[in-house]
Amino acid sequence: MTIITRVEALDIRFPTSRDLDGSDAMNAAPDYSATYVILHTDQGEDVTGHGLTFTIGRGNEICVAAVNSLASRLTGQRLEDITQRMGEFWRELTSGDSQLRWLGPEKGVIHLASAAMINAIWDLWAKRESKPVWKLLADMSPEQLVNCLDFRFVTDALTPEEAISILKRRESGKAEREAELRKNGYPAYTTSAGWLGYSEDKMRRLCREAIDDGWQHFKQKVGGDIEEDRRRAAILREEIGEERTLMMDANQMWDVDESIVNMRRLAEYNPHWIEEPTSPDDILGHAEIRRRLGNIGVATGEHCHNRVMFKQLMQAEAIDYCQLDAARMGGLNEVIIVLLLAAKFDVPVCPHGGGVGLCEYTQHISMFDYIAISGSLDGRLLEYVDHLHDHFVDPVQIRSGHYLVPDSPGYSITMKPDSRINHTFPDGQAWQ
Repeated sequence: MTIITRVEALDIRFPTSRDLDGSDAMNAAPDYSATYVILHTDQGEDVTGHGLTFTIGRGNEICVAAVNSLASRLTGQRLEDITQRMGEFWRELTSGDSQLRWLGPEKGVIHLASAAMINAIWDLWAKRESKPVWKLLADMSPEQLVNCLDFRFVTDALTPEEAISILKRRESGKAEREAELRKNGYPAYTTSAGWLGYSEDKMRRLCREAIDDGWQHFKQKVGGDIEEDRRRAAILREEIGEERTLMMDANQMWDVDESIVNMRRLAEYNPHWIEEPTSPDDILGHAEIRRRLGNIGVATGEHCHNRVMFKQLMQAEAIDYCQLDAARMGGLNEVIIVLLLAAKFDVPVCPHGGGVGLCEYTQHISMFDYIAISGSLDGRLLEYVDHLHDHFVDPVQIRSGHYLVPDSPGYSITMKPDSRINHTFPDGQAWQ
């Protein structure tokens, strides 16, 4: 048995605003940050669970406080008792304390804190099973996997029985799909050349370096001045050519009608999709944009709080691509619900990876989705951002624009001790 003896929450921040890494029209100078959770156990410091939720600087301390408010719900519990009833446990952590739930419910800082803690449990579970998280999930039977999930508020769109049927349909061929991933990797796109704060020369240099490294799919940040957006799109098209894919991301900057007008002006650069064109909460607005834009796909999800929002986006036929965030929703349990919803509604899942640790998380999600749920790579691309991976013990590995399969046990989110110490805010060396 493994007993969780202490929940430690750290405020870790990286000064990415100094070089405008991660800059976009809404978030001009982010400092990529993590509310970082360590589950200490009675098995010693070699047996710990790690999880994080992503923020962009100020306010990270509020999320740390939320973890500390929830910590008593984990302290003293046996890992095995949690994993045997994972779906029930997820509901208890996210909704068991009605006073804390009031601060959401199932959204905002409390849900972010829950995500860090729940993902740390999955990391600990996978380490105890000596498997990477994607493999831990893929090896479960449909019934075991569904036992990990809470279907409350989505049964009008997806029942546990339907989820089991989806999973059973994909049981045949799982070994072959795993072998394919090991051979070829998972297809990805890069955002690293298209940050809004980068100069023209830097954009050109990064595009050429990415092409030399085998990248075929690129994303540009838009949503500032439309003429500047057009100029930058022309530069990117010139550099990557017509044969490569260009996506655009407005980061919530436009109203519905404005989104349509601006994307019609950008259409000559052949964008594959427009991401977060308007308020992330505006489900019907996204549906209207999708209806009127025609051949340009609509993508959103990094700021969708929970499974209920994704259910409605899919019911309303509002999105072409589902961009769930591994740390904004309530951890991996809720992510899996969305993967199953997407399979039912035939919406490709292309997770959000623009943040510290998110690429490490999402490689497991997408690989599990391909092996056990969707069984398809059609329309699916996994975001890659070339920042801060060197701070992780098991960082993502990329080859020719593809994620390589992670084999180390856990969720790939364990951060190097020196990195944690040096980037703890405000006393770490990085902040002096």
